[in-house]
Amino acid sequence: MALDPKSLDPVDYAIISQSLIAAAREMGAKLIRSAYSTVLREARDGSAALLDAHGNTIAQAELIPMQLGTIGHVFQPCARLYPNETLVSGDFFVINDPYSGGQHLQDVFFFHPIFYDGKVIGFSASVAHHLDVSGGDPGLNIAAPDVYAEGLIIPPLKFNMERDWHGGPFERLLRANVRVPHQTMGDFDAQIAANAIGSQRVIELADRYGPEKITAVMAALLDYSEARMRAALREIPDGVYAGEDAVDDDGLSDTVLPVRATVTIKGDSAKIDFTGTAPQVRRNLNAPFAATVSAALSCLKAALTSPDIPFNAGAFRPIEVTAPKGCMLNPHHPAPVRARMEVCSRAWNAIMKALSQAVPDKVIACGFDTTTSFVLSHLGEGGWSVYLEIYGGGFGAANDTDGCDGVDNPLSNCSNTPVEALDQDFPFFRVIEYALRPDSCGRGRQRGGLGFTRSFEALKDGVRISLYSDRFRRSAEGLFGGREGATGFCEVRRGDTVIKLKSKDAMDLQRGDIVTLGTGGGGGYGEPAERPAGTIAADLADQIISPDVAKTWAAGHGHASP
Repeated sequence: MALDPKSLDPVDYAIISQSLIAAAREMGAKLIRSAYSTVLREARDGSAALLDAHGNTIAQAELIPMQLGTIGHVFQPCARLYPNETLVSGDFFVINDPYSGGQHLQDVFFFHPIFYDGKVIGFSASVAHHLDVSGGDPGLNIAAPDVYAEGLIIPPLKFNMERDWHGGPFERLLRANVRVPHQTMGDFDAQIAANAIGSQRVIELADRYGPEKITAVMAALLDYSEARMRAALREIPDGVYAGEDAVDDDGLSDTVLPVRATVTIKGDSAKIDFTGTAPQVRRNLNAPFAATVSAALSCLKAALTSPDIPFNAGAFRPIEVTAPKGCMLNPHHPAPVRARMEVCSRAWNAIMKALSQAVPDKVIACGFDTTTSFVLSHLGEGGWSVYLEIYGGGFGAANDTDGCDGVDNPLSNCSNTPVEALDQDFPFFRVIEYALRPDSCGRGRQRGGLGFTRSFEALKDGVRISLYSDRFRRSAEGLFGGREGATGFCEVRRGDTVIKLKSKDAMDLQRGDIVTLGTGGGGGYGEPAERPAGTIAADLADQIISPDVAKTWAAGHGHASP
């Protein structure tokens, strides 16, 4: 018999709920530590979560918000095809299809049912960004005209570990369709290991407290997050608030692509509507609707609530997200979607600008909050070698703090890959510079964060570079008088010639070519003249800004240059 969540002993609730959250975090650690590729092992581009028996997210590892904000939505197409009562031990679901609930093809989701006394009491879930899942180019196909050219599409499918993995047909199918099977299949095994440890921890809790109490705590944890989110929304004045940002271009023309958000606050609920956003484009900048919802929910959670509120399905109950079908944030099949983070980041910015009208002290300025996906690949005698990394830049400033320097954007949250790890895994290039970019920050009472540069030397002919990014033409704007940050860039130096690459581009390199990627800075917050002279002097001493910029900044105070 099911327990009423309201009848739970508070001590039992506290222990079990925190144990579930700890189990999800342990899953994330297992995923990262078991990984083979640098993009998962070092950059941490993956996530893990526990779901209840209905597919609601209960707890998740603190890794990539974008991947997990709507993991319950990704799960539902699997549940509709394969109800819980049809599942047996060893079964698992796999999906990556953006038009069946997924996000983009490189993010492959695994869901394993958790059985107790023959009944499904929950699911363990993991997702990882895989180096290569086929497609028209190794690692990244910039020119993909549709989703079919972006890689292997996996609709919602059910497999069994004993029959289909460990040398079984599904594993052999995947292995045959990826260019770097050692890393890719190793990362799939890491996902399976993460799910296994999550299932084990839930079963251990059920052994101790009983499955009915575990199920009741899961429901209570959702209700708790919902109550906290509704309380946060009630603190915002009722009203309709609008914000806008834009993607530089689609890589084919110079046309700016606007992203518009209207945020409606009414009591303890919120509605976010993206009417007015640019129509879908022919390149891979479109975002499937699951990704759009994830970006919107993550922004509200970050801006309005305390970090201690569990990021689960309950927190999303008071929020409705809509986007017109056929726009960049809800495209028609089969539009390509690999670079969906670019437009989703602009959705984040548009919502944050809208909220700045209602809660100015809670928001942050725009940063170089765009995903820069950078790929170097080479086909040698032993097969393909593919390096992929997700770069960030300068974070936007807030009311009471400067922006962080050289960090990934808030939807992605990837880590930096150490140069030593690259030297160990990739013999066809070497890193010759990695440094922060002085003066790239937006000025303000609180300054934006610095971007950085990283330079690579091609050590062999036939190395191919592919990238997508944004804010190469349009800077990250400041708030309340804060100035904009620097734009990004990518260039190839070949002898005395410098070849400028666009933010969505690809080319073949020659031995000796030097590729330099520069990421941009974050926008400032507040008037630059309000920044204390002593803080400006400290920035100069730390080489965050140059003497010329320090003179201009200090002039706002009527002080001489430090």
